[in-house]
Amino acid sequence: MDKKTIEAHKISQSEYEKILEILGRDPNLLELGIFSAMWSEHCSYKSSKKYLNGFPTKAPWVIQGPGENAGVIDIGDGMAAVFKMESHNHPSFIEPFQGAATGVGGILRDVFTMGARVEANMNSLRFGEIRGNDKINKHQRYLVKGSVAGIAHYGNCMGIPTVGGEISFDESFNGNILVNAFALGICKSDEIFYGKAEGTGNPVIYVGSKTGRDGLGGAVMASDSFNEENKSLRPTVQVGDPFAEKLLMEACLELFKTDYVIGIQDMGAAGLTSSSFEMAGRSGSGMKMHLDKVPMREVSMTPYELMLSESQERMLICAKKGCEDKIKAIFAKWDLDAEVIGEVTNTGKMELFWYGKLAAEIPIDPLSEAAPILDRPVKKPAYLDEIKGLNLCGCGADKVSNQEAFDMLLKDPNILNKSLVYDQYDANVGTNTIKQPGNLGAAAIRVKENGVAVVMGMDCNTRMNYVNPRIGGALAVAASGRKVAMSGATPLAITDCLNYGNPLNPEVMWQFAQGCEGIKEACRELNTPVVSGNVSLYNETEGVSIQPTPAIVSVGVKSDAKILPSVFVKPSTPVYMIGDVKGVFGGSLYMKVIEKLVAGTLPEIDYKKERALWDLVIEANKLEILEFANSVGIGGVAMTLAKMSCVSNLGGEFKMACEDNRDIFEESFSRAVVGVKDEAKFKELASKFKLNVTKLGNVGGDKFKINDVSKDLCQMREIYYTEFSKIVKQES
Repeated sequence: MDKKTIEAHKISQSEYEKILEILGRDPNLLELGIFSAMWSEHCSYKSSKKYLNGFPTKAPWVIQGPGENAGVIDIGDGMAAVFKMESHNHPSFIEPFQGAATGVGGILRDVFTMGARVEANMNSLRFGEIRGNDKINKHQRYLVKGSVAGIAHYGNCMGIPTVGGEISFDESFNGNILVNAFALGICKSDEIFYGKAEGTGNPVIYVGSKTGRDGLGGAVMASDSFNEENKSLRPTVQVGDPFAEKLLMEACLELFKTDYVIGIQDMGAAGLTSSSFEMAGRSGSGMKMHLDKVPMREVSMTPYELMLSESQERMLICAKKGCEDKIKAIFAKWDLDAEVIGEVTNTGKMELFWYGKLAAEIPIDPLSEAAPILDRPVKKPAYLDEIKGLNLCGCGADKVSNQEAFDMLLKDPNILNKSLVYDQYDANVGTNTIKQPGNLGAAAIRVKENGVAVVMGMDCNTRMNYVNPRIGGALAVAASGRKVAMSGATPLAITDCLNYGNPLNPEVMWQFAQGCEGIKEACRELNTPVVSGNVSLYNETEGVSIQPTPAIVSVGVKSDAKILPSVFVKPSTPVYMIGDVKGVFGGSLYMKVIEKLVAGTLPEIDYKKERALWDLVIEANKLEILEFANSVGIGGVAMTLAKMSCVSNLGGEFKMACEDNRDIFEESFSRAVVGVKDEAKFKELASKFKLNVTKLGNVGGDKFKINDVSKDLCQMREIYYTEFSKIVKQES
């Protein structure tokens, strides 16, 4: 094999030598393509696997942890929630509509391939600077519009509600946007399907859409950083058809009611290659496949293209022998292809045939077992020493009054209401959505089969991850769980999507390693194990990496569907803050907006206080002594209360004791603001949990006031609800 071809497949010299050792000969082009895809960063996790070991993954309520298509938890009365989050970052930067749309399609298949009907979508989006009129700003606005339209198109056409999400902006994402898609489905806890292929002689059946050349090399493309040459890789972006996926989901769910299936796997990254190798590998089996029998939508396709295409809306099934015609009949009813393309063997090898001739032969276990696990160099980033002394230096900040600072923060895209985004999503199809998007806090759906609410909280503060990757990773776990708890639900487990820069940079690998340690620590201390997840590296353009972004979704359950609101409910309600003011300005939005800095240091998280906060709100809600509860987020108490005021159309007058008058904007951890029905009972309960509570004031009036800040409610709402749309829609 010539050196140029090997390099084009992103195979290193040491990896090629390992291939020669496994095969005992030179690979042909098809075999090289398979190794390239399976050993890509996207599929093999070769840079990250070392640090993923040790994630807490077990609890009495965990049915399936990492290693399958999605994670599964018990939600009571014989029902289970199936969920996962994945990235589609590189494709969405290249072609935002199709990249984001197929990201949604892929995560939906991961969930319904487990036997669950998908009931909710969410998304975590990061973009660069959208304000201004230079080329980058205009392009970022184009990416926002395209990505959101793609997400809306796929989810809406599938008839699956998009119930919530998060979106943030920072210039570190100018060269690499992040599109992370989350889906959650519901099924019976004893009717879960797995991605396995076992039983010698059992047929392997291809179902779904035909295979084309779209998405060729997608897994390898997603395992590289961007430069000027590869920004135009549109052929590596898949093209989605949500109507075909809707048919595929319904056909699969009908199939799952039978006993015809041994195992089933989505054809995701690396297409037919990853699905076939993973299914056989999990069972220690071999497999024969006749690639000329694969349904094709383009002429003159080669075995190489068929194995590596990432055409969408396709699945691979291992069926019980003798059930082939029954399975074909189900898929024919839904107007979908279903073809027997192979069978399970006991050879431990993948044998690929092309019109009767052997085209490739690869041992399955060695390909997985010998997949590189890299021990890349790590180095603490030099910038950390430069920024650690800048917690709130006052160089400029002290010249800005709190009123001016409030007005500046209110107009920041990270604070503004995103109705331009969520109004494009159908949040109500399926009639299970309890809480509408835009109402702050966690999202929630009801499960009709057992009457519970499943609550989903999504969070990641990228600035704090930049300032301290370990505490930032832990904080994402804590904050997402806190959102769930503020709804009155008990957080049970998380899924993650770990987005970082180029692993060839030792400073990025240090950030990643630290982020993983923080997540492990928080999951262990807060008792919310990791059940599924994804890693996305190489989020770098021209040597500039993104801020570390370990996006987390925490999933919890409440025994009934009555969710505690996240906004003001009625006038005259006393408002309390739970937690302490510690003057945390490191990585804060205040520092970013006022001082144009992402800097400072972060204190350690007190997990006992964090968990006590969750338990206090859950218990107080059960006792019916709370009107509402909301986690204190970016912009501190001032911006948290301001957003609640805008959404509820209720003013309020609040007074917060501060050592520094700017502390109304500081971002200490483990805090919430709550509306209290019975103040005496609430204080008594808080003392039982050993938490400090402070009365801030009362809801009501047509003004929003906190300390030396005052804003007319109508004027504040006008800014909050209209400014984001004006920014994104501007033409020049």
